Amino acid sequence: MNVKLRQRKSLKTGRVSLYIEVYKGYSKDNSGKIKHHRDFEYLQYFLYDDPKTPSEKQHNKDNLKGAEAVAAKRLLEIQNGHYGFATDSKTKTNFIEYFRTLTKQRFRSQGNYGNWDSALKHLENYCSASTTFKDIDAKFSEGFKDYLLNKAKMKTGKSLAINSALSYFNKFRAAINQAIDDGIITNSPIKNVKGIKQAQSERKYLTFDEIRALAKTECRSEVLKRAFLFSCLTGLRWSDINKLTWSEVQEFNGKWKVQFTQQKTKSVEYLDIADQAKNYLGEKGELDKRVFVGLKYSAHMNLMISQWMLKAGITKQITFHCARHTFATLQLTLGTDIYTVSKLLGHGELKTTQIYAKIIDQKKQEAVSRIPNLLD
Repeated sequence: MNVKLRQRKSLKTGRVSLYIEVYKGYSKDNSGKIKHHRDFEYLQYFLYDDPKTPSEKQHNKDNLKGAEAVAAKRLLEIQNGHYGFATDSKTKTNFIEYFRTLTKQRFRSQGNYGNWDSALKHLENYCSASTTFKDIDAKFSEGFKDYLLNKAKMKTGKSLAINSALSYFNKFRAAINQAIDDGIITNSPIKNVKGIKQAQSERKYLTFDEIRALAKTECRSEVLKRAFLFSCLTGLRWSDINKLTWSEVQEFNGKWKVQFTQQKTKSVEYLDIADQAKNYLGEKGELDKRVFVGLKYSAHMNLMISQWMLKAGITKQITFHCARHTFATLQLTLGTDIYTVSKLLGHGELKTTQIYAKIIDQKKQEAVSRIPNLLD
């Protein structure tokens, strides 16, 4: 059997309907004539044939993703015995194929897809291609965790970083949880397996004086300079700045806000921005156009950032993401409470923001240590 997502344009409405075709094979009659057998499932999703506005383009993106998820689910149902077999039969489902299907569902989210794809490759290295859910137990799970921490290698031959191992193990856990939701297994074999503890990575940031020096220093790319300083003043990620359009920049009673959907979390955020941050947006363009036209992630861009830093007298190894760290530490240094900073950064949990509070505590400790010894 084969499952495909199909499209059909309506001449009447100009919209494109989405439906699933399930190819069930073919048969021959007595004369040898071949008859193909197909089932069709029409979905509650449609696309605009020629999307023009940002909302129509987003609509097409969301509807296509939803339809692809349904098609992937139908394929799994067929692989498992079409709308359910006995539990014992379901546990014979090939785990690697199941994980591969979940990975494909995330293809349109490149960052997430990349992590799932890497986790899949490590699973393929760790276990047999014929591994089924019957083989997945606590011992298997502990073994995979040990493999990621002590045996797995990157393309360069180096061992995985702790946080990479954590990410891949969490994808494995997510697949197990999804299998429970899909009715393939009833209990989690990983429930009593301890996860991998996240390593605290160093957060590099700039001081206010360093930001001021950058603002006064010429950069080879004017749009890169504006985007970086805008991130320092707002905390927006590279991915959200890169896709920011003028329709997402709005004025309310003389104050400026940015309304956008976070690329990483997919949550809708409303962010107040100061006048000086708004000035770095540049001259306003058409609503559906990008704010930072010409901004593009590349090794060349990272090189320009390094050259710009050195020209401003800054010797730290700074990437674009450090601008977000700079915003967080600057806000906490100026006395903004951690809860407000967490909301400004769009963090889902307060503990994600607390790493910045540790940086501020360290700075306080360094400050009090500067007082000379009274007895010297």
